[in-house]
Amino acid sequence: MLIRKFAVLAVLVGLLAASTAAFAGGKTRLTWYGHAAFKIVTPEGHTLFIDPWITNPSNPTGKADLAGIKKADLILISHAHFDHVGDSTAIAKATGAQLVCAPELSDALVQYGGFPAAQASADVGNAGGSISFFKGDVEVTFTQAVHSSGYAIPQQQQAVPGAAGGFMPPPVFVNLPHNVYGGNPLGFLIKIKNGPVIYHTGDTDVFYDMALIPKTHKVDVMLACIGGKYTMGPSRAAIAVGLVHPAIVIPMHFGTFPALSGTPAEFGKDLKKTGSKTKLVVMKVHQTLTF
Repeated sequence: MLIRKFAVLAVLVGLLAASTAAFAGGKTRLTWYGHAAFKIVTPEGHTLFIDPWITNPSNPTGKADLAGIKKADLILISHAHFDHVGDSTAIAKATGAQLVCAPELSDALVQYGGFPAAQASADVGNAGGSISFFKGDVEVTFTQAVHSSGYAIPQQQQAVPGAAGGFMPPPVFVNLPHNVYGGNPLGFLIKIKNGPVIYHTGDTDVFYDMALIPKTHKVDVMLACIGGKYTMGPSRAAIAVGLVHPAIVIPMHFGTFPALSGTPAEFGKDLKKTGSKTKLVVMKVHQTLTF
């Protein structure tokens, strides 16, 4: 009888150990769609899109990828430029995902971009603020970014009145101002329960306050813009890595347009010059990494 009880106990312990191991073995999945567009799936199955320009020129199957998105819980947008707002409205309408961004950008997207209002007002914030989601499965902390953030609304046209007060025949059309304030540009520190801390820089130059990030968050994965001209290029991005000290850095926001001329090869050389111990991982479009 005693032996039987021990046998049953051993089975229960084994099942508990297997269950714990299965939970501990949950992975965070990170997928790149080109440019600054990423998808994160947490071990609990929550799905986040960051700067979701899925149909960007670097993604040859962008339209099909966008049509195939059926699940999203959060959409994080770092700033108001078209190449970061991207396909956010289409994804929101297809999935019911909530918007996470600066409050002014939220207002602009609802007013001019067709973003569903019910999905846009609750989860706004600004640099230094944090929001917890899904009972602590995900925590998003907003960081600074050195950039601009104007939302381009559809251009409007207007006939110019003639000298006599009536409209000139034929009417002459002019473009009206088409940029509205999109709030502060931001980056994101995404802390995932039983997973990594991921830092998406947004569009930015290196700034010295990046050195404060490791004082509050030990960054496992840094998604760093390296294209140049509109953001930091490879050499300045290497300096940024030296301030943040991530375990891994993944370059983004390069090569989409000719102006974004920085390359991962240059970035790797500049990292070596700084003596960085951070591992450089260059992703391919559609590649998924697990953590």
